[in-house]
Amino acid sequence: MIVTEVIPYTPDPNKRAKRIEETANAHEARGEELVSALSTPNCGAILIFRAPQADCGKNQNR
Repeated sequence: MIVTEVIPYTPDPNKRAKRIEETANAHEARGEELVSALSTPNCGAILIFRAPQADCGKNQNR
């Protein structure tokens, strides 16, 4: 499963980097892996995460 989050307009690059870092760390704490970060023309960003998927019994011991 893919999850996205938009970082809104943040013109200061240091503040934008900090917001990206905080958001990525929050998602990682939930088990989601940052896959990509895209800068937007309006000084924002789009973060793309991969969420863990259900095992569906694939790793069960038989």
